[in-house]
Amino acid sequence: MAANELNAHASLQSNPKDVCPHIQALLGGFETKTGEQWLAFRDIGKYSAADYAKITSENMSKMIGGGEQRLWNPFELDLTIKRRRYFVVRLLHGTMRGLSYMHDNDRLHQSLGPASVVLNTVVEKDAPYLIPRLRDLAFSVDIRYSQLEDRPNILSEGLWRRASVAGASSPLERRAFGIADDIYEAGLLFAYLAFVPFCEAGVMDSISLRRLLENTFQLDLQAAREYCSADDRLLEAVKFLDLGDGAGWELLQAMLNRDYRGRPIAEAVVNHRFLSGTFL
Repeated sequence: MAANELNAHASLQSNPKDVCPHIQALLGGFETKTGEQWLAFRDIGKYSAADYAKITSENMSKMIGGGEQRLWNPFELDLTIKRRRYFVVRLLHGTMRGLSYMHDNDRLHQSLGPASVVLNTVVEKDAPYLIPRLRDLAFSVDIRYSQLEDRPNILSEGLWRRASVAGASSPLERRAFGIADDIYEAGLLFAYLAFVPFCEAGVMDSISLRRLLENTFQLDLQAAREYCSADDRLLEAVKFLDLGDGAGWELLQAMLNRDYRGRPIAEAVVNHRFLSGTFL
């Protein structure tokens, strides 16, 4: 896994004139006498998107108690929500730019989640300076056509098995499936960041949210919205996704399309109106 991560970063950093700021920079690697592979990365922040969501949900609990708003300056509360929306959009936009760069350079992430995005700040008023970076490329898959025609290695066997079940058999179809698979996981990350930071601590987590979307509502986001809008604890998350006449729900539904052929590429997500910040 460490060797695969090393190869992934080496391929993505091969051109010093075209280095993506949204992927964690590898400084080097070494192997111990016992055969262990160690990698060294540039230190650009100790917090992940998961840490940010935890901090903000705990802050929501402090602002809201017992289902009723505590004594709080309404203008300050409104400012907090506005800053949070802007921060989350910046976080998602940068993350998708990193993923787009990977796909353009024939690499899948295959381990995308809240813990695999590292942040240089979790202070919401510093959102203009936020730079999210992708990390954890141990499961990254090379999708050059020359590699797709070879026998899959142990790290990509599961991916190509799912591709076969979905009807993707040719190298072109398998490549498209792999990219769409990353987009689906990015969609779940989007859902996580749209809900958890806007809810009190313990109201929503990644596992519960995934079950809600996949099992309870079978990826029908309109039905999920109706359910969530009836729960006061989820109201701020619903309002966030409602921005731009439901632009957030629209993007989320596209990324979580049941048919991998209907999911947008990462560049299209980057350019979607919800991530443009126009509504903030």
